[in-house]
Amino acid sequence: MAEQQEVSAHENVPPPGEEIHLPGPSYLPVLMAFAITLMLVGVVYTWVLTGIGLVIFLVVLVRWIRSTREDISELPLEH
Repeated sequence: MAEQQEVSAHENVPPPGEEIHLPGPSYLPVLMAFAITLMLVGVVYTWVLTGIGLVIFLVVLVRWIRSTREDISELPLEH
């Protein structure tokens, strides 16, 4: 009898109003962390490492922003 009540209770629930959007997996956060670490190590050892880390940081930042914009453009207008 309890099972019948649960089934009928679930039938009265309206469908969800919004679709949940989750971004796909990405390696960009790991590369960003590596670039920041390289910049910090470069401050201690040599400015060359800081420059290399900065270049990696900027490239990853641009790719991450571009990826996020593409994800957002694919969402429905109601979001």
